[in-house]
Amino acid sequence: MNLEIISRKPKGKSHATPLLFVHGAYGGAWIWDQHFLPYFAERGYEAHALSLRGHGESGGWEQVGVARLRQYVDDVAQVADTLETPPVLIGHSMGGMVVQKYLHEHATPAAVLMASVPPHGLAGSFVGMAFGNPGLFLDMAMMQVFGPKVSDGESVRRALFSDETSQETIDKMLHRLQGESTMAILDLMGMDLPPSTPTLDLPVLVLGAENDSFVYRGALEATAKTYRTRPVVFPQMAHAMMLEHHWETVAETMFRWLNKTLSNEEIGRSTLNTAKGAAAA
Repeated sequence: MNLEIISRKPKGKSHATPLLFVHGAYGGAWIWDQHFLPYFAERGYEAHALSLRGHGESGGWEQVGVARLRQYVDDVAQVADTLETPPVLIGHSMGGMVVQKYLHEHATPAAVLMASVPPHGLAGSFVGMAFGNPGLFLDMAMMQVFGPKVSDGESVRRALFSDETSQETIDKMLHRLQGESTMAILDLMGMDLPPSTPTLDLPVLVLGAENDSFVYRGALEATAKTYRTRPVVFPQMAHAMMLEHHWETVAETMFRWLNKTLSNEEIGRSTLNTAKGAAAA
């Protein structure tokens, strides 16, 4: 599969572990390039983002309506295999579910789940939205059936952004949103979910937004519990955390966690290699 990859690399020495960002529904690699890819490249990380098949500049447009989550996992694996070392995976929303499915099939040093679909899927969130916010539920249903261009922008603002986010940011995103696979949405509803069991010995950072219209607090807590951690919740922030008005606080939290986590991983590998060498001698 011909997949679009946007990469930003440090000018100086790179961290040993690269980062691979996975976008959510209706998006593409571009969603990470406004802030997050340059941010992490400036701080020593090779930062890569892919567009899943049928998204952005990737091939597979003929499959955009019928692609399955497991095919998106194959896309991530294809890109990860091109990197010199296994990357840390960062997934947002639907991309967080793609990352979770990847974790149960492939080795990776760590993962970050941002406003991710929980391991039990989206069915509960959709029911809650239908009763708690029927206007937004109808807007999202129309967007799925007829495409993002049916939206006038207000429903997207309510769903993805807080009031503090500029109209310019919202307009730029609206222009680039696209249709999403109906089959992938059905997979998220329960057709093809990963095991609701943690991947042992894998550090996972779970991030959420206080005003998220899609991933309610209980779903966020369920994701964190599955990976034996506690979520970090950002106040006055909505679903599109990488583009929100205080995106820097999210990036900084990730950066500090990555530095600490990857340092511990490298120490652990060094200790293990030393022990193996001593045993061999």
